Amino acid sequence: MCHSLINKYNVSGPRYTSYPTVPYWDRETFSLKAWKQSLLKGFETSNEEQGLSLYIHLPFCESLCTFCGCNKRITKNHSVEIPYLKTLLKELDLYVALFKEKPIIKELHLGGGTPTFYSPENLKMLLEGLFRRVYKAENYEFSFEGHPNNTTLEHLEVLASFGFTRVSYGVQDYNDTVQNAIHRVQSVDTVIRATQEARASGYTSVGHDIIFGLPFQTQDHVKKTVDLTKSIRPDRIAFYSYAHVPWLKGNGQRGFKDQDLPSGEEKRAQYELGKKMLLEAGYLEIGMDHFALPNDSLSIALQKKTLHRNFMGYTHSKTQVMIGLGASSISDSWFGFAQNEKGVEAYQDLVSRGIIPVFRGHILSENDLIIRKHILNLMCTMKTSWKLREDYFEEIAEVLINLQETEKDGLITIFSDGLEVTEKGRPFIRNICMAFDLRLLRNKPETQLFSMTM
Repeated sequence: MCHSLINKYNVSGPRYTSYPTVPYWDRETFSLKAWKQSLLKGFETSNEEQGLSLYIHLPFCESLCTFCGCNKRITKNHSVEIPYLKTLLKELDLYVALFKEKPIIKELHLGGGTPTFYSPENLKMLLEGLFRRVYKAENYEFSFEGHPNNTTLEHLEVLASFGFTRVSYGVQDYNDTVQNAIHRVQSVDTVIRATQEARASGYTSVGHDIIFGLPFQTQDHVKKTVDLTKSIRPDRIAFYSYAHVPWLKGNGQRGFKDQDLPSGEEKRAQYELGKKMLLEAGYLEIGMDHFALPNDSLSIALQKKTLHRNFMGYTHSKTQVMIGLGASSISDSWFGFAQNEKGVEAYQDLVSRGIIPVFRGHILSENDLIIRKHILNLMCTMKTSWKLREDYFEEIAEVLINLQETEKDGLITIFSDGLEVTEKGRPFIRNICMAFDLRLLRNKPETQLFSMTM
């Protein structure tokens, strides 16, 4: 890839799991009352037809991985499990009480933190309580994030008994120097064992997360990691760019020096190498940073044009409403967003007092909804159109001016009523989406809010 393009477009920018992005939410007009109204509106138009998505954040980890940007609490004290899980169920009760009928859950994801920090018995307690409060949709998909070092066969079997069929293992990198730098040491044999046990337990989609741009990482490291990943042949691969945001995450991302990180050009070369190897191995490229085997539901959704993206990442079907439970979780009613208190104690305190524990959010305007649709189209299908009246917005002329340079550089093709990202432009999809993000462009931050796009 041309070095001049990398230098030109390697700027701070969002990953667009939402629009507007969290730093640009309008907190002044947001309220818990407005959020409840927004959620009821979304629920009434989606529950019976689509079902809902449910994300549960389990924040505890026994040790700190210094690459991680998630909201987590480091502890070896497992007595925290049951009080936290009971709070999750109380929070769910607060939502269920809002609705006229029992929620139907189409997608359920356990994230973290480390979900397998919790004992299988306690996860069983959580899920038994959960399914007393909600129905399962006919075509549900339940998934969780697993740490290969502590995901046991019993974990897998307990979750499978409740209908879980997908697991994503955090692998990151297989090289000793990199693993030690990010404090995430696990052997290839451990990952193979966890993958094989998942498949033996009935999981139909096993994913591996690997990262490029980590401290001390080289192209040789990436080649080794991708070679080993190919030999295990997970159904899905998330090939992420390391997001270096220590100003947001405190000491968690300060286990190494900035100069230990690959340059923007080296980082992009690592991605291009890994991508080439994965495509040659028969994986299909899905949106941004994701790959899947042709028979995986994510690849099928790409072909059927039903691919969707939300705070859980890419999913194979669209649900209009996503409820996030747990400290720091984000909910999406389609018409609004709301984020829970980040601190475990503050979160538990509000729930104990019967208060839905949100501390910030945003109610989308009509313009927000249209722009969100275009950004979703680009992230999922690499093209968008404003041919229909409901997809047109007055500022489209301003967006096209913003896109002039990307068109000159051959990253997009603009038509009279739409645009399409070229193959050359795929690595720059975040930059292309930024041209639609009028909130960001009109109110550029004085300090860096996002990771670098390259």
